[in-house]
Amino acid sequence: MLDIKFVRENPEIVKENIKKKFQDEKLPLVDQVIALDAENRKTIQEAQDLRTARNAKSKQVGVLMGQSKKDPSKLVEAEALKAEVKADADRLAFLENRETELAEEIRKIMLVIPNIIDPSVPIGPDDSCNVEVQRFGEPVTPDYEIPYHTQIMESFDGIDMDAAGRVSGNGFYYLMGDIARLHEAVLAYARDFMIDKGFTFCVPPFMIHGNVVEGVMSQTEMDAMMYKIEGEDLYLIGTSEHSMIGKFIDQIIPEEKLPQTLTSYSPCFRKEKGAHGIEERGVYRIHQFEKQEMVVVCKPEDSMKWYEQMWRYSVELFRSLDIPVRQLECCSGDLADLKVKSCDIEAWSPRQQKYFEVCSCSNLGDAQARRLKMRVKGEKGTYLPHTLNNTVVAPPRMLIAFLENNLQADGSVKIPEVLRPYMGGKEVLVPKH
Repeated sequence: MLDIKFVRENPEIVKENIKKKFQDEKLPLVDQVIALDAENRKTIQEAQDLRTARNAKSKQVGVLMGQSKKDPSKLVEAEALKAEVKADADRLAFLENRETELAEEIRKIMLVIPNIIDPSVPIGPDDSCNVEVQRFGEPVTPDYEIPYHTQIMESFDGIDMDAAGRVSGNGFYYLMGDIARLHEAVLAYARDFMIDKGFTFCVPPFMIHGNVVEGVMSQTEMDAMMYKIEGEDLYLIGTSEHSMIGKFIDQIIPEEKLPQTLTSYSPCFRKEKGAHGIEERGVYRIHQFEKQEMVVVCKPEDSMKWYEQMWRYSVELFRSLDIPVRQLECCSGDLADLKVKSCDIEAWSPRQQKYFEVCSCSNLGDAQARRLKMRVKGEKGTYLPHTLNNTVVAPPRMLIAFLENNLQADGSVKIPEVLRPYMGGKEVLVPKH
């Protein structure tokens, strides 16, 4: 969400940004919101002038009423002035109602005008134009076959999607035994990894109010992702970023409390509306999963530094688990409307011999702060902070990369050293069949 003053003063910059995001259907909204803003400011000024005039006339009525005791002719003047005060009050009521209407119309439009992207963002209409920046670790394809990830899990009696289908439908799963333990081990390791980086561990609410949803994401994202609780103003979170950023709604943060560096655990629930693959076998795209997230709230001048640091944490964590990864810069058309800049960390799949997304790191500038009315109070006054988020790990998808890259020729799975304390000291998992 942009500042209306910025839109008013820089309409061509806003329009050019819309074009860069390949959302030309939104171009008329810029002139429309500027016209509404002009009417709103005129309405506010007229209302203020009326209040001033009404107060002055009301005082004059009092004076005339006092004078009428000695001079009855003053009563006529007072009654005429009373009529003017009544007319002013009626007009003021109309103007105040119009102010409310205009403010809501302006807000609705401002919520769909995309944020200004960073100049470094590559321009392209969709994710096919995302740009590989660099690789970390050598992608290896072994000389033995890598089975499909659910086959690997099944060899450990570690997954039951048939039972989940009977209980919940497509997009759900049961994890069991060593695979379930591995799932929790990865989350615990990711939690401690981020705590060691100085982040504060949090377990947030898993349901949030509608105004928080509106504050943290676009309407398009909400429609595609969020499950609403019927009959209540509550939504199941799609990621803990939603409730972690929502924690600061309507809050003024003392500047000395910045940066806020938080790492949060939560289950995540997603409709995956319009997504490809929800009907496919496997756990790559599912309705329910668990995730460790990192969130930063910081001074505007520090946000790009934090952006760089956060995606590098993802690389460091995945490399510690012997998983080769690459950084992929997201192009303009692939950025959600609130994002200034974003990149994906993709893990190597030796079975598919290609990379796939396991982390997404985003700088949202002050968009979420403006929507949620977050403020920072510093020596020079109040200002909007910047917000950032990044996936630490999101199993079970992350387990696909882990199992494929740590699978041995005999079907066993080696446990990297950093994960062994969370797996009861085991160095290898041996399949049951």
